[in-house]
Amino acid sequence: MREIFAAIAERIAENQAGAVATLVAAHDATPAPLGTSLLVTPDGSFLGNIGAGCHEGAIIEAAQTALRDGTSSAIAFDLKDEVLDGSVCGARLEVVVWVPDATFLQTAAQIAAGRQHVHFALLTFQVEIPHKKHLVIVGATSLAAELVLFAKRLDFRTTVIDPRPPFATQLRHPFADELLVQWPQEALPALLNSETSAVIVAHDAKIDLPAIRCALQSPAPYIGVIGNRRTQAMRRKVLAAEGYDAQSLDRLHGPAGLDLGGAANGEIALSILAEITAIENARSARPLRTTEGRIHGDL
Repeated sequence: MREIFAAIAERIAENQAGAVATLVAAHDATPAPLGTSLLVTPDGSFLGNIGAGCHEGAIIEAAQTALRDGTSSAIAFDLKDEVLDGSVCGARLEVVVWVPDATFLQTAAQIAAGRQHVHFALLTFQVEIPHKKHLVIVGATSLAAELVLFAKRLDFRTTVIDPRPPFATQLRHPFADELLVQWPQEALPALLNSETSAVIVAHDAKIDLPAIRCALQSPAPYIGVIGNRRTQAMRRKVLAAEGYDAQSLDRLHGPAGLDLGGAANGEIALSILAEITAIENARSARPLRTTEGRIHGDL
């Protein structure tokens, strides 16, 4: 989603024409988060996808009409009749087609940056785009680099912390949003909150244990710690001796991740981000074919 608003901001800044189709309401199913948008240029090229299936051709036509006359319009699509061929989700969608002007530049840039919640109005609809989630990774290891790459695709802002200067470099972690050469006990108190997940991957007790203590003293919804089962048991023993009770220690996801069986860093990163996603959405992480009810959570 954010890359679309970055492109919108760029076109406004360069005084280039473009129309936007924004998903403002969905009923019975949610093919994409509300606020998801599609950018259409005067030559009919488009960027993005709002989950309207074969109706996106009609949306592009409506966007080109909006470019010609400068007016906004709301379009409703009922995809229920198309369910039988298995290609769509059966949702009823409402989309607003509109032409952003210079006054939208700052809003588009704020959405693209993802540092804050953003609201804006389209016709009678109020659109809310949440800020990016935050993932703090302690230990500037190769696994941390893979976690950053996966997390960015999941709309996380990422912070990597490591007190070892040779590890915490831009060369090793070029895609991290923030790279801190600090001890975790110095950095984490100001970073961890109820909307920030923490993953501890340093593989060094001098770094791992202070990070775990800070995380347990915070309201972080996910605290993941890598290491084999023997290491996890030893950590729990040390922390229990320091006074942490079983309820506190049960907040630790260690070994971090779902049971996917992968050993490569990319596979481990996938399993950890999958576990975080399941916890965020209060889901079981079971195969969808074994579950019932809605596939997607509330978006």
